[in-house]
Amino acid sequence: MKSDEKQTDSPQWERETLEKLVFAMLDEKKAARRWGIVWRTGIFLLIATVVWMGFSNVPSSSAPSTPHTAVVDIKGEIGSGAEANSTDILDALRSAFEDAGALAVVLVIDSPGGSPVHAGVINDEIHRLKALHGKPVYAVVEDSCASAAYYVAASADMIYVDKASIVGSIGVLMDGFGFTGLMDKVGIERRLLTAGANKGFLDPFSPQTEQQRIHALGMLKEIHDQFITVVRTGRGERLKETPDMFSGLFWSGQQAVQLGLADGLGSVDYVAREIVKAEEIVDYTRRDNVAERLVKRFGAALAEATVRAVVVNGAKIH
Repeated sequence: MKSDEKQTDSPQWERETLEKLVFAMLDEKKAARRWGIVWRTGIFLLIATVVWMGFSNVPSSSAPSTPHTAVVDIKGEIGSGAEANSTDILDALRSAFEDAGALAVVLVIDSPGGSPVHAGVINDEIHRLKALHGKPVYAVVEDSCASAAYYVAASADMIYVDKASIVGSIGVLMDGFGFTGLMDKVGIERRLLTAGANKGFLDPFSPQTEQQRIHALGMLKEIHDQFITVVRTGRGERLKETPDMFSGLFWSGQQAVQLGLADGLGSVDYVAREIVKAEEIVDYTRRDNVAERLVKRFGAALAEATVRAVVVNGAKIH
C-alpha cells in the first residue's frame, strides 16, 4: 500500500511544482513587460518635455511691446534657493527694465523677510537699473513687508500698502538654542575639538562666553546700521523717525503711511492705472512652467518606480 501511495502522490507533486514554476515565469514576464512600458513611456515623456521647453523658450516676436506696467513678485522668504529666489528676482527685474514698453516697474511684495545679504543685492541692482534705464520703481505691499523685504522695498520711489498690511521689523537677529544646563542635569559630556578658541561658539551644546556674545552683538549692530542707512536713504525726508522705528517693531499699513514708511494706500491695479498711467499689466516674475516642473519631478518619479519594481520582484523571488 505504501508503494502505491508514493506512485500516486509523485505525479501530483510534480504537476504542482511544474504549475508553480510556470506561473512564476509568467509573473516575471508580466513584470518585465510592465517595467519596459514604464521605461519607454518615461523616455518618451522626457524627450517630449525637453522639446516643448525648447520651443517655449524661443521668443515669439522681436517687435517692441506696447506701453504697460511691469510687475515682479517678491513673495515668500528672500534668499538663494528660497521661495523668493534672489537670482530669479534679478533676472525678472532686468527683463522688465530692458523692455522698452515697460513704463515703470512694480514690486509686488508679500514676504516676512529673509537674508539681508540677498536683500542688499536686490536693492543695489534696483538702484543700478533705475539709473541705467531711467524708469521709476514702485512697491506694492500685500499682506506683509517685513525685515529684509522692507530692505528691498526701500529702493522703490514710492511704497503703497493696504491699510491692514504688516510693515517694518527693521532689525537683525541671530537665533539658536543652548543645552548646556540640560546636559549637566542629565550627565552628558560634550566632546568638541576645535582649532581656534572661538570656532565652536555657535555650537548649542557648548557654553557661550561673554566675549563671544559681545562679538556677535557687534556684528549684528553693524548689519543693523547698514539696514537703517538704506531705509533713511530710500525714504529721505518722508521718514518720521521715532525711538521705536528701528527697534524691530512692525506696524499696520495705515500706521506705516503716518510714519513715512509708506506713501499711501493702493493696489497693483491702482498704481498701474493712476500712477504709471498704463493699465496693461505684464508679469515678469520667473516661474517654472509646466514643462520645467515635469522635468524636475520626472527623476524622482522614475526613481520611485524603480524602487517599487525592485521590491515587488524581490518579494516574488523570495
